[in-house]
Amino acid sequence: MSPASLRRLAVVLAATVGVAACGAEAVSPLPVQPPGPTPSTPTPSAISATPAPAASPSRPPPPSGRPPAPSKPWGTPRTTPPPTPATPACLGAVRYDLPLAETEIELLRSLCFATGAVLRIQGIGPGLVTVDRPELVSQQYEAGVVDVRFVRPGTVAVTIPKEGREHTITVVIH
Repeated sequence: MSPASLRRLAVVLAATVGVAACGAEAVSPLPVQPPGPTPSTPTPSAISATPAPAASPSRPPPPSGRPPAPSKPWGTPRTTPPPTPATPACLGAVRYDLPLAETEIELLRSLCFATGAVLRIQGIGPGLVTVDRPELVSQQYEAGVVDVRFVRPGTVAVTIPKEGREHTITVVIH
């Protein structure tokens, strides 16, 4: 290499090192980030940089720069399960057979059905089964069987006589 080429290389290197050193000192850290360790001695511009605010018990720490991840992505609608015809406590629109000769009716105090369900009471005479709210039911008798169809939501007390006593079953219709 010629002496002129070496001088040009020295000038380019000196300018590059000067710009790199000047650029490193000209950038100050963000207020939420603590200044990192620098290999060179601090300059007045580095000392006058704004220090990171200290967290206090009465004030929460500054944000980390990115928001917390949402628990559910935005824009996703919340889905609710479709309505079921019956809940675990209610039976739905079913036919519930109640054979009086085989059932301990004293143990049966309440039932829950959906509108349209039928309580079929087997082994009873005509006109013996009564309800306290006839506007909520449709009742039919044929050959020792009473069908009580629940046509409207509400609560009905169904009274069934057996062995000289009257037994009341509270039926909730939804």
